[in-house]
Amino acid sequence: MGARILVIEDNPANLELMSYLLTAFGHTVLSAVDGEEGLEAARRENPDLIVCDIQIPKIHGLEVAQRLKSHPALKKIPLVAVTAFAMVGDRDKVLAAGFDGYIAKPIVPDKFTEQVCAFLKVAPETESHIELMSSPTLMAALQNEADATILVVDDSPANVELARAILEPHGYKVAEAPDPFRAMELMREMTPDLVLSDVHMGHRSGFDLIQAMTADERLRDIPFLFISSTVWQEKDRRNGFELGAKRFILRPTEPQVLLDEIATCLRERRAVVNGNNTGS
Repeated sequence: MGARILVIEDNPANLELMSYLLTAFGHTVLSAVDGEEGLEAARRENPDLIVCDIQIPKIHGLEVAQRLKSHPALKKIPLVAVTAFAMVGDRDKVLAAGFDGYIAKPIVPDKFTEQVCAFLKVAPETESHIELMSSPTLMAALQNEADATILVVDDSPANVELARAILEPHGYKVAEAPDPFRAMELMREMTPDLVLSDVHMGHRSGFDLIQAMTADERLRDIPFLFISSTVWQEKDRRNGFELGAKRFILRPTEPQVLLDEIATCLRERRAVVNGNNTGS
């Protein structure tokens, strides 16, 4: 089974990204948003590993490390700093405070989990990860859609990185666009197998994008999935479906749910294409 990892991070986007990445690989993530809360969580939960930012409120990350390493029951827990080094000597201060190692910010999504697992006694590929990879829907996706390209349309870099971190380890190629206009420009040069789009993006919306795609004979049959944390009204969901969306996913969502929805839509699309080819 996966490890229990405590992440102490006060930046919501960073915390969400790290939690997504670790959860996708079968680990259980505990979280704290300041040093005081982090120390309490460590004493209460006794996690397998602690990932801690340095610049956190209430109790500085370096002091958190010193207190953890002086605690008889907690000092053996691997402790990893996640920090953007700014001055010469910062690395030495981090290690001297008691951290067992560090990961530099900004984190690299496709490397982060492997970097964290290097400090764990458990194997990087846990039992839970193997079970996740072996689910029937995901196996179908890996076997039949390994070359599928997914266009992620979102004006939030954090959301794009989350999507990329979930999709790429499972064989998908990811293209990205920050708004509907850029997405349509990009699709003049390439044809994605599926579009995963946010709803609200500045002055334009995902509704504008799906309407533009529907008006284009080359793009109208590409599976279109909405994913949003800002639209919760039933009328918006109905509008999305009426415009041709295959799914309307609400954040926060589990990585497994997103992967299964994408795999199902790609499989359905492939069945339609194969059926048309057989009938012609």
